[in-house]
Amino acid sequence: MMVTKLSANADTGNQILERLQQLEDRIERACLAAGRRRDSVRLLPVSKTQPAEVLQAAYAVGLRSFAENYLQEALGKIAQLSDDCEWHYIGPLQSNKTRAIAQSFDWVHSVERLSIARRLSDQRPADKLPLKLCIQVNISGEASKSGVSPAGLAELISAIKQLPRLQLEGLMALPQATDDIDKQRASFRQLRELRDNMLPQASVLSMGMSNDLEAAIAEGSSLIRIGTA
Repeated sequence: MMVTKLSANADTGNQILERLQQLEDRIERACLAAGRRRDSVRLLPVSKTQPAEVLQAAYAVGLRSFAENYLQEALGKIAQLSDDCEWHYIGPLQSNKTRAIAQSFDWVHSVERLSIARRLSDQRPADKLPLKLCIQVNISGEASKSGVSPAGLAELISAIKQLPRLQLEGLMALPQATDDIDKQRASFRQLRELRDNMLPQASVLSMGMSNDLEAAIAEGSSLIRIGTA
């Protein structure tokens, strides 16, 4: 379902509330179908490309967490919004971005290499809580997708656990896009099984977006990243 970008005007808050209610209905139905409690799934709004004014309207109606893909765009919004917001970085990670991310974000969902994790740990300010982190896994094996391979996951988990300024929370994936719900579920199931086998104490499965949240919830997602809807 394609949804037009929100415009920052007097009705923006009402638009956000309307869309949140539509999403809430979908999430509740998906949880009911999966036999899960509604509070076992967290909705994370993805605010990339939205201007700060839209985020301020979202804040005014109660949202406190935002996910961003682009560092420079995100830093401007972080400077303009309240200090009690929680910021998630979900975009590609490069070594020249790690210091700003370690200083400004609360979560990172897209770690795939130990070298990047080391930089994030070394550059996390001592006066902040450890940076919460998800390892991104390339469960579809696509060359165009970021993420550690399932075969390399155990070694990366072991190494990241030794880094003092990081808190490993779980796994994240961006599976190959498809409208086939059985294929969606198969990809999400693979990530869940990897978590259960390699990181059983972790609570977070960051998987599912606007077009496949039902399949993700059916397979155990604890955090869905919603932008388009």
